[in-house]
Amino acid sequence: MTTAAGSIAAVSPTLVLIDILGAVALLLWALRLVRTGVFRWGGAAVRRWVGYGTRNRLAAFLAGVAATIAVQSSTATALMTASMAGQGFMTTPMALAVMLGADVGTSLVARLLAVDLHWLSPSLLLIGGALHALGGEHRGRRALARILVGIGLMLLALKLLGAATLPVRESVLVQAMLEALGGEPFFALIVAAALTAAVHSSLATVMLAGSLASAGVIGTETAVALVLGANLGGAVPAVLATSADGAVARRVPLGNLLVRVTGSLLALPLVPMAAAFLADMAPLTAVVSAHVAFNAALALLFLPLVTPLARLTEGLLPQPEDAGEDAATPRHLDESALETPSVAIAGAVRETLRLGDLVEDMLRRSLTALRQNDERPIAEVSRADDRVDRLHTALKLYLAKLGRRHLDAEETRRVDDLMAFAINLEHIGDIIDKSLMELAAKRIRHHLHFAPEDFREVEELHRRTVENLRTALGILIGEDRRLARQLIAGKDAVRALERTATARHLDRVRRGDAASIETSALVLDILRDLKRINAHVAAVALPILDQVGELRESRLKVVGLPRLESRDV
Repeated sequence: MTTAAGSIAAVSPTLVLIDILGAVALLLWALRLVRTGVFRWGGAAVRRWVGYGTRNRLAAFLAGVAATIAVQSSTATALMTASMAGQGFMTTPMALAVMLGADVGTSLVARLLAVDLHWLSPSLLLIGGALHALGGEHRGRRALARILVGIGLMLLALKLLGAATLPVRESVLVQAMLEALGGEPFFALIVAAALTAAVHSSLATVMLAGSLASAGVIGTETAVALVLGANLGGAVPAVLATSADGAVARRVPLGNLLVRVTGSLLALPLVPMAAAFLADMAPLTAVVSAHVAFNAALALLFLPLVTPLARLTEGLLPQPEDAGEDAATPRHLDESALETPSVAIAGAVRETLRLGDLVEDMLRRSLTALRQNDERPIAEVSRADDRVDRLHTALKLYLAKLGRRHLDAEETRRVDDLMAFAINLEHIGDIIDKSLMELAAKRIRHHLHFAPEDFREVEELHRRTVENLRTALGILIGEDRRLARQLIAGKDAVRALERTATARHLDRVRRGDAASIETSALVLDILRDLKRINAHVAAVALPILDQVGELRESRLKVVGLPRLESRDV
């Protein structure tokens, strides 16, 4: 009869490696499941928790702890905090305090997972599965089900990880490699940091180290060195993820990395002392306790120093002198917020308002270009249209990414409305640049002058158009039904005003007014273009009125149609 030890020894090293990697993969997937579930269930609330940290460093620290326990990822908290700092919602010192709390939060998660509650995993899987099956299309229930199933799978993955590492103790090759790590704590730290950066989870590396220690594969000293490496490597993904962001946003993960590097180097000589202190604990408990103690010590050490640390990051990543001058650069399209549709939509609304402001500025400049005998305003409008096109492209691509997420019906409608409004704004910019400015350039080239009466009516129609655009931007913020009806009424008023202005102009032409005759084609085209712009502006109100049933399907008047006889059908 084969002994248990013999059975373990007979297991193929390849299969053992597959078991370990599979358990780690399940743990990472479960972490993501919990994180997305929390964001979908209350992502805006999590972001508010972090926002509360703007008051003082202690509040910031506690907000980081709470947010990370909720989303199960210090990297997610880091990206969220960097985004808020980059958008000016939080100072760099407070953001760094949030990150100190986030690192403590992820260590507390590891400590909770180390508790032996073998009954909890199947219970959570059962409850989560039932809730998902019975939740139907209710977004909140499905998100809660995702959270429960994710936690259940995390506990299951840790159990599988512990079982998978048992055969490793019989492997001569693995024992030799781990013995080499045991003699070189610095090398163990580097290996763990690289592994953590690759899998984007310090929690997974810490729990793997705890499982290896529990199986007797590595000693406590090596496990503690691996914990230091896990903490160091856990700061790298956020640095890489924000590499394309602005300097202010990048300072937060950089400061966190500096804290991790300093803390790891300071703690490395103390590894033997820490291992001796933890020797009486169970191996897994000792590993996660070292993880918690390391992050708590860093918080105590660096929380009073967040202000000088922020100044250091500002020196390493100074704000470029020309930052903010390029209006075509998106300011509110945060890629990390895509995990939280409500937050991402709020950022997209703000960016659409910026796009609207650019278009409004083009529209105002267009009247100056039509009035003056100077081609410089025409060139300025053309450059502004290039910025509008670039910002529109960035906004469109961001909304397309957001549209591929799991959105509820209301979020899907809002994304579609934003996309439609952005497209309409881009069309308005094209009308101003390609048509109105071409008419202005033609007037200058041919030395034409508008009749005073004609230009007064152009100015009035232009003024109404600017007012309607500002109303449309107000509707975009609050989706106000009253403003929507006002905008539609404004469009009708513009249509009537255009008809009246056209009739008066043609009357002047018939009377033989020389100035009206020579500029007739220009005047009629300008009036037509302003009416076209109003049609694009008013389009923002249509979905709102349609949603509440206040929009007719057709403006055609229903007239008496001949009744069909049966033989005509």
